[in-house]
Amino acid sequence: MNRFLLIFEGVGMALESIRSNKVRAALTIAGVAIGVFVVVAMGSVVNGIRASFQKDLDEIGATTFIVQRRSSGINACDGTDEKCPDRRNPAISFDEWKMIERIPGVQNVIGVLGGQGNFGYRNSRVDNVGFDAYSVEWPEVDASDIFPGRNFTRTEYEAGTPVVLVNDTLKAQLFGDSEAIGKQITVNGRQFTVIGIYTPKAGFLKSLEGKGPDTPRAIVPLQSAVRQLDVWKGALTLLVRPNKAVTQGEVMDEVLASMRARRGLKPADRNDFYLVAQDRIMETFNQLFGAIFAVGLALSAVALLVGGVGVVAIMMISVTERTREIGVRKALGATSGTIRWQFLVEAATMTSIGAFVGLGLGALLAWVIRSNTSIPATLPGSIVATALIASAVTGVAFGMLPAMRASRLDPVEALRHE
Repeated sequence: MNRFLLIFEGVGMALESIRSNKVRAALTIAGVAIGVFVVVAMGSVVNGIRASFQKDLDEIGATTFIVQRRSSGINACDGTDEKCPDRRNPAISFDEWKMIERIPGVQNVIGVLGGQGNFGYRNSRVDNVGFDAYSVEWPEVDASDIFPGRNFTRTEYEAGTPVVLVNDTLKAQLFGDSEAIGKQITVNGRQFTVIGIYTPKAGFLKSLEGKGPDTPRAIVPLQSAVRQLDVWKGALTLLVRPNKAVTQGEVMDEVLASMRARRGLKPADRNDFYLVAQDRIMETFNQLFGAIFAVGLALSAVALLVGGVGVVAIMMISVTERTREIGVRKALGATSGTIRWQFLVEAATMTSIGAFVGLGLGALLAWVIRSNTSIPATLPGSIVATALIASAVTGVAFGMLPAMRASRLDPVEALRHE
């Protein structure tokens, strides 16, 4: 019970110190608040980006993996480096695509190419619009709502028919409020027929790739892109979806063996292609944003250090100003431990106030990001707990020196203090 009374008394003393030393207290609280704000802001953004990133990967399919020419991610070698072995990798070919489709256990293989073009309709023109060239099954890996209109058929795909789907943003820029389905538009000077309007269910990954809902974009059949728009086939990427009856690892082993055999690679030769599973993509994400978060933590630590120095300064002043009071309390029976405890509670209270200010600002920033972007920034409980614990520890750690000084004062000498 006495401990609780001492806590309340220590909190009261902290508030009184803040009132009597407004500038010093404000600097201390600001330092802690900045440190907590950085942790909370970084944590909420990274947590939101990770959730959005995972959602995009889940839409592609939990067992879907990628077959591509070159490595990707932060460990990929620089494309300008002539010593980069990936530069000599042959492109994934259409024949290899067909070979993989025939592997037992493969449900389907979706081909992906990309390009950029100038889109026009009558007097409207939108330049440098990115487009995706897909095979027919693309809705299985790129979750989008097609309305009004439809996806292209297999017949249209195989014939290389010049048809196109445009997203809402491109439709608005080309047609305004008028009907778009069935209209003829030009893509790099070639006539294409609009057959559908699609709305991407964009997450962070799509937005990062420029495929978010606010960016004008289009989808065309892959064969149409190759035949009509001269898209470079050397950039072909394959998304392989295994059957539910087999594991991802089994199918990846089959694809690996088939690709090596087709390319005539000897056992000692390295792979001149890459198979990328979702856990590898997530690992790359964690490496990248883990490094960013580490920088944020370092900045937060500096801010907490500033706040801690402020705690030492203001608490030392408090000890000096209350020397006679400490002497009276000791004369009335207060132990050194009691005095020390009160000053530590006072220090922890001051840093905790800063922590709550930082939490409030961080939560506000997360709400702003969540409301205005595709990033579902959220404030995880672990980040809140970490911020509060870090601030309290900072108060205790830096408040220990003045608390020890107060507890060791001689009551007789303290009573003589003026």
